[in-house]
Amino acid sequence: MRADLLSDTLTKPTPAMREAMAAAEVGDDVYGEDPSINALENRVAELLGHEAGLYTPTGSMANQLGLRLHVRPGEEMICDSLAHVVRAELGAAAVFSGISSRTWVSQRGLLDPQQPIDLMITGAGAYQVNTALVVLENTHNFGGGTVQPLEAIRAVRAATREVHVSMHLDGARLWNAHVATGIPLADYAQEFDTVSVCLSKGLGAPVGSVLVGARDAIDEARIWRKRYGGGMRQAGILAAGGLYAVEHHLERLADDHARARRAAVAFAEVAPGSIDPTSVETNILVMDVSVAGWASAALVAAALEEGVRFYAVGAKAVRLVWHLDVDDAGTDHAIDVVTRLLRSGPTS
Repeated sequence: MRADLLSDTLTKPTPAMREAMAAAEVGDDVYGEDPSINALENRVAELLGHEAGLYTPTGSMANQLGLRLHVRPGEEMICDSLAHVVRAELGAAAVFSGISSRTWVSQRGLLDPQQPIDLMITGAGAYQVNTALVVLENTHNFGGGTVQPLEAIRAVRAATREVHVSMHLDGARLWNAHVATGIPLADYAQEFDTVSVCLSKGLGAPVGSVLVGARDAIDEARIWRKRYGGGMRQAGILAAGGLYAVEHHLERLADDHARARRAAVAFAEVAPGSIDPTSVETNILVMDVSVAGWASAALVAAALEEGVRFYAVGAKAVRLVWHLDVDDAGTDHAIDVVTRLLRSGPTS
């Protein structure tokens, strides 16, 4: 028995998804002639309540295109210190677009609207870097799958409108926030000028993300996608997997959330203080294993020997992520292995 909880990016296409991909009608997307890509872009834009969408090979590219649309070289974006755009995209905003950045510190990635509001600088002229963009992340990856409260998002949006600052949502796992709360996707997305969503994480498609926004913004992003080397030809074979995922794998995300919470309850029972199960809102579980005497790397290695794989996110914390390819049996195995290791502690 194995349980691979390293990331929800590990999902494999289901047989039905493979059939849809094999049957996809294709064309040349650089010329806008791939019907499968066009269908995917239109469907995601419709779901998120925006005018247009752009299919990209990766979530990082979708984010970077979104940032570029709003921030001129030498201006800044602001985001929290755990945000994917500053922690896991390898400085791309600075390297590709000349964007400066500043961050605020959040607890578990949870948005306190006053923090970005206080951090913004506008109208500084030649004396300070001006804020052009606020970036939020929902759900928050390194925060542990945290769902951002809609009212907090709206408070930031109201403040940015007053000073003409744009907003971009890294919504790689926005699907999870929607399923966890029941709040419509468009209710979240309408508070942002651009939104990126990922198809190759919890939804289980093999490749791709979609950036949505106003039609003129997406037309500009399409040009930059080509400049960045992301112009694809008959990629409808890939997009068909994404469209299948959107139509068939969205509501089942609730299963991942339930399994993650079940594991959190079990871990909290054997290692009190390691995790608060009520904080596990979606499919990501971040746990402090030092309370059980473990260093994170040592626990990762010990669990891997017994077929359970997950990720060290620091010297004391580990991250486990549930997804399409981890069922109840795999969850039971992970719970058995990890609880036993937490209970026994390290052997040396």
